[in-house]
Amino acid sequence: MRSGMTSGLISRDRRPEGRAGTEIMIKILKYGEISNRELFSRNDALENVAGTVAEIIETVRTGRDAAILKYNEKFDGVKLESLRVTEAELEEAMSLVEPEFLEVLERSAANIRAFHKCQLRNGFVLNEQDGVVIGQKILPIEKVGVYVPGGSAPLSSTVLMDVIPAKIAGCREIVMVSSPNREGKINPYILAAAKTAGVDCIFKVGGAQAIAALAFGTESIPKVDKIVGPGSAFVAEAKKQLFGKVSIDMIAGPSEILAVADGGTDPRFMAADMLSQAEHDKNASAVLITDSMELAEAVRDEIERQLPQLERYEIARASIDDNGKIVVADDLLTAIDIANEIAPEHFELCVENPFDYLDKIRNAGSVFLGRNCPEAVGDYYAGANHTLPTSGTARFFSPLSVDDFVKKMQYMYYSADALDRAAGDIALFARKEGLTGHAKSAMIRTENRKAPR
Repeated sequence: MRSGMTSGLISRDRRPEGRAGTEIMIKILKYGEISNRELFSRNDALENVAGTVAEIIETVRTGRDAAILKYNEKFDGVKLESLRVTEAELEEAMSLVEPEFLEVLERSAANIRAFHKCQLRNGFVLNEQDGVVIGQKILPIEKVGVYVPGGSAPLSSTVLMDVIPAKIAGCREIVMVSSPNREGKINPYILAAAKTAGVDCIFKVGGAQAIAALAFGTESIPKVDKIVGPGSAFVAEAKKQLFGKVSIDMIAGPSEILAVADGGTDPRFMAADMLSQAEHDKNASAVLITDSMELAEAVRDEIERQLPQLERYEIARASIDDNGKIVVADDLLTAIDIANEIAPEHFELCVENPFDYLDKIRNAGSVFLGRNCPEAVGDYYAGANHTLPTSGTARFFSPLSVDDFVKKMQYMYYSADALDRAAGDIALFARKEGLTGHAKSAMIRTENRKAPR
């Protein structure tokens, strides 16, 4: 999942040196000569903000809109009279966005819809036994809240990725929240994406207070049944604390990319792909595993050439220095085995004939096959979802999908004859558990039918 990003754009005129003034380059490690701790280490720790978040949650629960407005003034530097985005503000945002970008939004949305429509599931009915009907219905979650970070990198792509599957699932109401700027407005690119995706209502609030508002409801903001979307450590902690009061998608850690590449891969491409994740956040991680020391060294040098060109240089520099690594393995199969242990959010397989290896990949959020499929293809355009499990949770979690916006309800029917046939089995089972009342509830019906009248 793409976490909230650190703000602060800087000059592109940067020397390839560490933050302390001495040159630091990404580490190259030789598999078999390093410990598992060094090999599998990752920066998964969320900032410890539990106490602050708990206080915010309680303040919003009791103070509702008034609390939200105070937090907007405190954290966003804006004094608002109303939290809801008006239709006039939506239209203004659409007028501020370039027509060519609106067209890109539509094309990306079409790809996302096509992919996610294939995830729709049907209920089923079993009536193979006389007098017995048993089945399952697939029902949409009624109200969904979507959190969209609105900082220095407004994630309009997240709007499409989180809203469109909910629309396909049939959710009755989709409520979006995002931080306002000092002018009291939400980024126009976020609003344009919201209009494209079909959001029902939008509110100007971010941070843990937005999650609390969606979980409890306020005078303005509807209470929802599920909250999805990435955010800061405060947002992640709020989702964690409120889980159970409301459903959530997942707890997102720092963004990460892992690439397995052979010696035929262009080091320029590999460096660019690794930096595409490093620029997300100082805690993001970029890892390359290759069977070629020559490629490893070329990528290391290319990262240093490309880093100064990034607007988010300091963020990417910190990410590469602190969390980046290149691992040289004996062969590609070993490289894939290592990757499966790491279970990355994004897995690039930059090799000749990538489909030959696809079945060997077991743990990854999203897989990018071949040398012409950078992770950015999935972030924006291909149609597969970019809200992905991080921090190794791809071992047991899946990407956001239509399944996240539906629930299952089961039902059953037994005729009198059918219950007569089954009552003895049911009663025996119940008695073995010491629940004689359960047994009686089945037997009383069949005994009553057998009694003379």
